[in-house]
Amino acid sequence: MKNTLQIFLILFFAICINIRSQSEGFRMMNTMKTYEDIRFQFINNLIVIPIKVNNKKLNFILDSGVNKTIVFNSSKVDTILSNFEYKYKLKGLGKGLPVNAIVSKNNLFRINNLIAVNKNVYVILKDDFDLSSKMGITIHGVIGYDIFSDLILRINYKSKKIRFYNPSKYKQKKCSNCEVLPLTIFQKKPYVDVTVKLNNNSKKVPIKMLIDSGGSDAIWLFEFSNKNIVTPENFFTDFLGVGLSGTVYGKRSRISSLGLGKFSLNKPTVSFLDTLSTKEARKFNKRNGSIGAGILKRFTVWFDYPNNRLMLKKNSSFNEVFNYNMSGLEIVYDGKILVEESTRNYAELSRGTQDPNGNRNSVSLIENYVYKFKPNFKISNVLEGSPADLAGVMKDDILIKINGNPIYNFQLHEIISIFQEKENKLIRLTLMRNNKKIKTEFKLKKII
Repeated sequence: MKNTLQIFLILFFAICINIRSQSEGFRMMNTMKTYEDIRFQFINNLIVIPIKVNNKKLNFILDSGVNKTIVFNSSKVDTILSNFEYKYKLKGLGKGLPVNAIVSKNNLFRINNLIAVNKNVYVILKDDFDLSSKMGITIHGVIGYDIFSDLILRINYKSKKIRFYNPSKYKQKKCSNCEVLPLTIFQKKPYVDVTVKLNNNSKKVPIKMLIDSGGSDAIWLFEFSNKNIVTPENFFTDFLGVGLSGTVYGKRSRISSLGLGKFSLNKPTVSFLDTLSTKEARKFNKRNGSIGAGILKRFTVWFDYPNNRLMLKKNSSFNEVFNYNMSGLEIVYDGKILVEESTRNYAELSRGTQDPNGNRNSVSLIENYVYKFKPNFKISNVLEGSPADLAGVMKDDILIKINGNPIYNFQLHEIISIFQEKENKLIRLTLMRNNKKIKTEFKLKKII
């Protein structure tokens, strides 16, 4: 079934632009400071951070799986950037053709006390991905290596805070509950060695995985990248997203366990990707897949590129069950609608004034109405054979209510969470199709 959580950042997976740049990574403006803290939004398993680009505040997804900073032309950032010099064709996931991009040079980036100068930005000229609608907020771009390269980052997924350490002043504290994994940086992307057990009867298989904070899934494995990596018998074909080079599908299943040093995560969901869709990613032939935020969010994570280390400390989410979207629906943001809301005001009658019932000094209720713009959502895709499909839900249906609650009272990630809660949960939908209201219902169904 379609899992919207998997869609958002796979389009930038495996982008590799072999162009030398004179730009620097982020550094502390106040070199005497030990660290800098920032808050982030955590939406659909993705970290969204505010960055000032040439003094304009933009929203970027923090993605360790990309080696260049990318922005979307549809977000009007061309009015902020300058010095457009180069044209490139970018190749990523999917079976289609590369996309066109243009490079903007000498840009200034700032995050509080952190600054990066002379930054190159790769602008995708035709943005067919519409990432903002899938996130529910405006996303201007994606940033990866430029942030990680010269700093040490501690990402606390529970408090939604990133601490950027000055490497020259950083001293690693002893942590008996932590696990330190050697980090390999290849083409400006981080890789670690882990183990997987595909089923209860199999042996642990050592594999090399990209650490991908911009991938909202738990685990991806590349079919046949290792003789032991074969899709289990129990799987279903799922739509994973739209890559730079086209639509990406995978076989969704579960494996017995993932081993990260001394930590073992049981029954994680896994997407097995075919050879053609991952051709660009497989250019690093030692790589067997990626570990995404579905795993990372269960830890406090230290990214230490300067010392080639990744450190993990499990948090309260560590033992949570790995869920997925059991509805078969992909939901996207569809702009705002004007909603009428009532407000109640109490007005006291003047002293000595008698109301129609003969009472004095009584209080009356006056109902007023206010109008507010609130979010609207629609169905962007329905997986064939899924519970929603069998219930008659169709692509481009507008959501009106979920289980009796107006859709504008939800945020996008809350809607997605409803579809992941538990098997046999009843979902009642009110939809708008061709200016007609339609009601339908179905139960969430677990396949894996």
